[in-house]
Amino acid sequence: MPEIDPAEHDVSELGPKVQSIEDPEELEALLSAERDGENRDAVITVIESRLDRIADDEGGGDGDIDLDAMSVAEIGNALQDVEDPERLRDLLDRETNGEDRDPVVRLVERRLNSVEGGDEGDTGGAVTDREPPEERHPELDHPTADKQYVTALDDGTYRDMWVYCETQAGDLLDVSRELLGKARELMDGYNEEYVDGNAGEDGGGEANERVVAMLVGDDVADHADECIALGADVVVVHEDDRLARFRHEPYAEVVADMARWGADPPARDEDRAPTPPSDADWRDYDEPRYLLFPATNNGRDLSAQVQAELDSGLASDCSGLSIEDAGISNPVKTGDPGSTRTFERVLHMKRPDFSGFEYSTILCLDNPDREFHPQGASVIPGSFEAPEPDPGREGLVVDHETDLDDDWFRVEVTEFDRLSGGVDLSGHDVVVAVGRGIGADPTGGMELALELADAFEDAAVGVSRGIVTGSYSFDAHVESYTAEERQIGETGQEVTPDVYVAAGISGAVQHKVGCDEADTIVAVNTDPDARIRDWCDYFVEGDLFEVLPRLTDAVEAGGLDAEAIADGGGGVTPGADPATDGGGANE
Repeated sequence: MPEIDPAEHDVSELGPKVQSIEDPEELEALLSAERDGENRDAVITVIESRLDRIADDEGGGDGDIDLDAMSVAEIGNALQDVEDPERLRDLLDRETNGEDRDPVVRLVERRLNSVEGGDEGDTGGAVTDREPPEERHPELDHPTADKQYVTALDDGTYRDMWVYCETQAGDLLDVSRELLGKARELMDGYNEEYVDGNAGEDGGGEANERVVAMLVGDDVADHADECIALGADVVVVHEDDRLARFRHEPYAEVVADMARWGADPPARDEDRAPTPPSDADWRDYDEPRYLLFPATNNGRDLSAQVQAELDSGLASDCSGLSIEDAGISNPVKTGDPGSTRTFERVLHMKRPDFSGFEYSTILCLDNPDREFHPQGASVIPGSFEAPEPDPGREGLVVDHETDLDDDWFRVEVTEFDRLSGGVDLSGHDVVVAVGRGIGADPTGGMELALELADAFEDAAVGVSRGIVTGSYSFDAHVESYTAEERQIGETGQEVTPDVYVAAGISGAVQHKVGCDEADTIVAVNTDPDARIRDWCDYFVEGDLFEVLPRLTDAVEAGGLDAEAIADGGGGVTPGADPATDGGGANE
């Protein structure tokens, strides 16, 4: 049995641990344990990738690259160790004369450009001209490097930040309000940074760019005034009684048509004419510069479809946004190896990466011969504060009309049940959350969390993603407290209590997103190196089964005895004086 039991960790926890293992035999044992146990594809991929990396390191990076046997991802990793241009040209020839996969060809060409680019502006490795896909693959109806229905705009004009404002059961969602407030903040800063101060006043200079809200559904026009009060300059409304509930295809078609309203891009279907430009006299550009969606179930569905229809990219589940210039040296983006190109007005989209422990910033940048707009993101609910509405704001409300194809409604929902309500953890003074640390006795650990919550006047119990996705067995009387609706984190709820108690939670970034705005965070964990120690206010090194009862006793007694808590574990590491700050936990 390996030192690490993979069944006790999710992939976000295993990733960093696997990367620290240097012994191939230990990795093989870990791989075998995973296959004999939960057999998760993502975990197996992480372990196999680490094994491959160690094998490459031991071989000095000179092992042969088997193009036929390796996946695109494996080829991409292997190419990073190849420094010989002649070898790269040989790989390129082998691929183009063999399977001729566009992703592999691009990877080899990029590596060749990087290797030949040299230092200090040497541009000896010019970017290879790419044949149009219809010339490369004349035998195919829809060449693989081309989209079946849409083509990117050439020399398009892009303006404004558009926000899809989601409604449910006739109500505007809070995340829609949050997005409008953030969009207003971003575009105010954008206009100050990039736009002529005399814009629009006397016909000179560049006009200020706007926030455009989109409302789609039945009776959604009632929300137009609120959208303006929250920061929108323009509200585009499409109403149809068939859109009372979210429908996969018609919603995507309507929102995409709104975005390219007045432009003349290729329509999804050749026999469908684009909306006449005269119907869009309120705008003078082809597509939005930026496009934001809520990262709800419907918003995730819609954002991916719309951005694909507009032939651009999408950063999903973001929690931070800013607009800045970006200097990029990647030859695929610059067209000139060894040089740096400055991209202006770039939307920086911040999200936790797949390891769960770091943030990544996603950029949507044009290629030298290819435009990627709108720059699109879906945003996790609760990432931003909703603004105070300004009833005095004025704006423009525009009705959008387009024919809805009957074929888009070929699936009909004849009956559905609406849940009376879920569990809202956001309004409590205290939240007690438990994670995989309860694994020794799941029911008992949940009972301890409930007892601690009951000791406060206003507290609720939440769980980490590890509890929701794990295979724990709970007794019936606590099972309801382990449901997904109580999950805290990036894909769950975001809470801002006065006190947040995290028991048996390692502290991945996805969880941090859900509780980072709490006034005081108290963590209980047996691992002194747990990531949560870096960002909590108090860290109690100890077993939650011993520490939580002492916390409950302390709260019921009206104070927090740090020494008593420390007796239950290895000690308390406070971010402040427990004697002065701990008592606030009973408020």
